Amino acid sequence: MFLDRFYSIQNGRVHISASQASLFAKEVAGDFNPIHDPDARRFCVPGDLLFAVVVSRFGLSRHMTFQFRALLGGDVPLEFRENGEETIEVCDQGGKVYLEVTRSGDVTRDEHVIEEFIRCYVAASGKNFPHTMKPLMESKGVMFNPDRPMVMYASMSLTLDSLDAASPELELHNADLEDNGKRGNVVLEYRLISDGKPVGEVSKHLVLGGLRPYCPDAMAGIVEEFYRLKARGSRYGIDTASS
Repeated sequence: MFLDRFYSIQNGRVHISASQASLFAKEVAGDFNPIHDPDARRFCVPGDLLFAVVVSRFGLSRHMTFQFRALLGGDVPLEFRENGEETIEVCDQGGKVYLEVTRSGDVTRDEHVIEEFIRCYVAASGKNFPHTMKPLMESKGVMFNPDRPMVMYASMSLTLDSLDAASPELELHNADLEDNGKRGNVVLEYRLISDGKPVGEVSKHLVLGGLRPYCPDAMAGIVEEFYRLKARGSRYGIDTASS
């Protein structure tokens, strides 16, 4: 499976190093959020990588919801616990839950189908910023803290009409930002497209930290830094074409 480079199994538990998580964010998702840099003070494993590992290990179900309960640091031994047929918990040895997954409906374990869906699903993250988030924040007159940009997943969900869609792509059809003082709640809704036809729906709920009035100059600096990091990734051999 293509994910083998991004985690390891030790003593029956899943380990994700900071460098593996950062490589996944940049190479697969095209996500250059500083929080995924290995040396970041508040480093966390991308939610998209946890999503991908769950789907690769347990299959892709017709209906799935992913609730992120806590930020995950690097090299934490993880257990993936099935509670009945409908719930999966990703937790550490102390029982702290980082991700809770609910699922229902038919399941596919076809590796090709799963890889295509994972790549399609997480590639949308690489377009969150600046492509989607910048105009959305500008339209609402708010932005995250430019000194400590904080954009985190709260939840993700999917509903599929077909489990064998060929060459799927996500098409954004709605984006909204709700201003709750210092925090912003963002909902991104997508249609899953295959052969030019909708075959499912995907929704992502993100949280913005340190919300403040929109500043064009500060945002311009953040965008410039994003493309600087992307260019640096290209120089180090990281494929950034998807972003």
